[in-house]
Amino acid sequence: MEPLQPARRANAEHTRFHMAAHLRRLFSTLIWMLTLVSSSRTRIYQLNEVTLLDTRTVPGELKWAASPSEGGWEEVSIMDEKNIPIRTYQVCNVLEPNQNNWLRTDWIPRSGAQRVYVEVKFTLRDCNSLPGVTGTCKETFNLYYHESNEDRESYIRESSFIKVDTVAADESFTQVDVGDRIMKLNTEVRDVKVTTRKGFYLAFQDVGACIALVSVRVFYKTCPLTIRNLATFPDTVTGADTSSLVEVRGSCVDQSEEKEEPKMYCGADGEWLVPIGGCYCNPGYQEKGGTCKACSVGFYKAKSSEAVCSKCPPHSHSLRDGATACDCHSGFYRADSDPPSMACTQPPSAPQQLISVVNETSVVLEWALPRRLGGRSDTSYSLECLICQTASHSQTGSKAPPRNHSLSQPEAQRVGLGMQSDQGIVGSEVQSGRGVYQSRPGDYPRPGAGSSSQLCLPCASDVIFSPEQSGLKSSRVVVSELRAHTHYTFIVHARNGVSLASGAGATQSVSVTVTTNQAAPSPVSSILATDVTRHSLSLSWQQPDRPNGVILEYEVKFYEKDQKERSYRIMRTFSRSVDVTGLNPLTVYVFHVRARTAAGYGDFSTAFEFATNSDPFPLIGEGVNSAFLLLRSKYSKTKQESEEEKHLNPGVKIYVDPFTYEDPDQAIHEFAKEIDVSSIHIERVIGMGEFGEVCSGRLRVQGKREIYVAIKSLKAGYSDKQRRDFLSEASIMGQFDHPNIIRLEGVVTRCKPLMIITEYMENGSLDTFLRKHDGQFTVIQLVGMLRGIASGMKYLSDMSYVHRDLAARNILVNSNLVCKVSDFGLSRVLEDDPEAAYTTREAPGTYLSPGGKIPIRWTAPEGISYRKFTTASDVWSYGVVMWEVVSYGERPYWDMNNQD
Repeated sequence: MEPLQPARRANAEHTRFHMAAHLRRLFSTLIWMLTLVSSSRTRIYQLNEVTLLDTRTVPGELKWAASPSEGGWEEVSIMDEKNIPIRTYQVCNVLEPNQNNWLRTDWIPRSGAQRVYVEVKFTLRDCNSLPGVTGTCKETFNLYYHESNEDRESYIRESSFIKVDTVAADESFTQVDVGDRIMKLNTEVRDVKVTTRKGFYLAFQDVGACIALVSVRVFYKTCPLTIRNLATFPDTVTGADTSSLVEVRGSCVDQSEEKEEPKMYCGADGEWLVPIGGCYCNPGYQEKGGTCKACSVGFYKAKSSEAVCSKCPPHSHSLRDGATACDCHSGFYRADSDPPSMACTQPPSAPQQLISVVNETSVVLEWALPRRLGGRSDTSYSLECLICQTASHSQTGSKAPPRNHSLSQPEAQRVGLGMQSDQGIVGSEVQSGRGVYQSRPGDYPRPGAGSSSQLCLPCASDVIFSPEQSGLKSSRVVVSELRAHTHYTFIVHARNGVSLASGAGATQSVSVTVTTNQAAPSPVSSILATDVTRHSLSLSWQQPDRPNGVILEYEVKFYEKDQKERSYRIMRTFSRSVDVTGLNPLTVYVFHVRARTAAGYGDFSTAFEFATNSDPFPLIGEGVNSAFLLLRSKYSKTKQESEEEKHLNPGVKIYVDPFTYEDPDQAIHEFAKEIDVSSIHIERVIGMGEFGEVCSGRLRVQGKREIYVAIKSLKAGYSDKQRRDFLSEASIMGQFDHPNIIRLEGVVTRCKPLMIITEYMENGSLDTFLRKHDGQFTVIQLVGMLRGIASGMKYLSDMSYVHRDLAARNILVNSNLVCKVSDFGLSRVLEDDPEAAYTTREAPGTYLSPGGKIPIRWTAPEGISYRKFTTASDVWSYGVVMWEVVSYGERPYWDMNNQD
């Protein structure tokens, strides 16, 4: 047996020699086939794949590290069809067992990737097609990776590598395939999580296969830049885990804004998922191809939305790209409240066929629609009221004819014909009693408007327009509470939503001038007695405040006081004075005076008492005199003419009417304290009163602590009457000193504006305060409020003062819920609602209401029917206030109208 051993070894070596030669021929064939493969394939990458390594694009040799350095992996170059070398690695040590051949790539920076993909293209020989390799030939290889921060590892440390997977071929080739030139190329992809270092190595371990690595490509995936819902989402590297989702916030494209924060999620496969939110194109832009394009000329877009640009509405245009609204054509307008999609419109023309019907002191105005409404449906009307006088008779104020002036016969004949202007007479037909006037659009008299024959001023604020003065939708209005025998000009304006924008003027209005009928004059307010002797005296008086026509004569009635009108004498005169003779000495006489117009006599004045004497002594019927002179008159809301001798009931303070003072400044200085205006600090406006603004502020008087106050100021341009009424209210308040009466702190009269300073009531008027806190008080608290009001009213009654307008609106409440009576103005303008006005006749010997306006829901029956106001009528009003308090500010007689 021994001699056979050398022979066997020789045979084995011979076989291995021929096998090696065969394998070299095999790999030569393989390399040639790889050339065909390389030249027949085009390298195509996906858009969402970023390549870190591709052996097919590396110029020159790869020179990867191999272990062992010889006899293992071998680098082979082949040329493609463009003569560009392609580097491959191959190994085919199938004859020897226990193969461990390693091939390591160069260091690969991961460039922010968290998971990389390794694509290996390779060929593998079928071990069954190789003779004599049973047990040593393998058909798999292993893939490893190793993370590292630097490229400094010159040799392969097998222990540092982590196995990724064992890679097997789906197809292997045989000798037959080689002969038929059939190439079976395998492609395998494995993914590796790389997050701990800046880069990594890959390694391939051969354990005895016949294999060729045609190409190795390493890449990572991103979700590519995209635009979705007008939001741009940048390239985003996928997450480290195969199931991870990376939230990405998008940014709106140019000329767009967010409708909801745009977000999407980048999936592990590089696909965008779950779009949320997005953007709208800005005004003037619309979406087109994922971008926002400007609206073209003639189109617009008003707001950010998904809508496309719209064509300009009628009567409008746009002259540039990107318009957000279309400009109106000349002569057309758009209101601020009109949407940009609305057509441009015009203001209306003037109302047509204005007709006026005069009925004593009221006028009914009716008109037809304007000929042109301007393409709108929001036409409304407003009325302007002017009092017009001839220039030769005009004076400050609004009475016509003016006080202390009697018209001549030619002038009296002209009353009622309408006013002359540059355009001629306004109104072409006049009837006595009831006038019917046809009018036309045109100019109307204005102060300083170039007309030398008349002067027109705004009507008084107590004129009533029914249903309203402005914002009218109907074409009919009733104007009442006008003064008798007065020239009025009414201008009816037609307006719509674009009237303000258009600046249209006289072409939108029509005017008519009318004259109200004459009426009986108001009573004479005061009588002066002079040249008093034992048997005679001289009387004189002022013209009534409201003449209501041409005063034709005055009638004087007088009698001895103890006769009580059982026997009286009558005298008539055309002047405002008369000498009365034939009187008994040292006798008290009662005098009444009334005036007459064409409409008849007015009411007699209140009673004025004068005593004859042996010596002449001047008397003023509204004043106070010595023991042998007796002055007597009745209370009224405007004059408070009462029997107010200062010597009555010593120790009891009695109210003194400030109108008994000839000089109002004397009354204000007697009853009110002058305050230096520098001590007042105004903070804010809290309301608007009859005379001007009402403000809150602080008052600091030297030596006293600073307090909060209410400041009422007299507006600029006031008349003498307004000034007197304003100061008289302070003179009245200054006489009162009670915890439930509003306290006067002082006045400012030495500089302008004039001011009245009162204590500040934090909670305002009682009616508003109760409505605001409906149901929030206990019965004890409500009764406490009523007790305070009653206490204040009793004090006023003890002072002989009749309030006449007691209502919750005239009660003020401070921070401690203390109620205080207020509003002592003598020229109060009652509100239109809920205090409706009711006009009655005057009854001799009673207290009279100025202006004929009475708050009927609070007024006692005798006050409504006869204008009689006493403490008893204040008690009636207090009962209504009690109802207001317990009902938390409800309107009295809420289910009845004013006529009921």
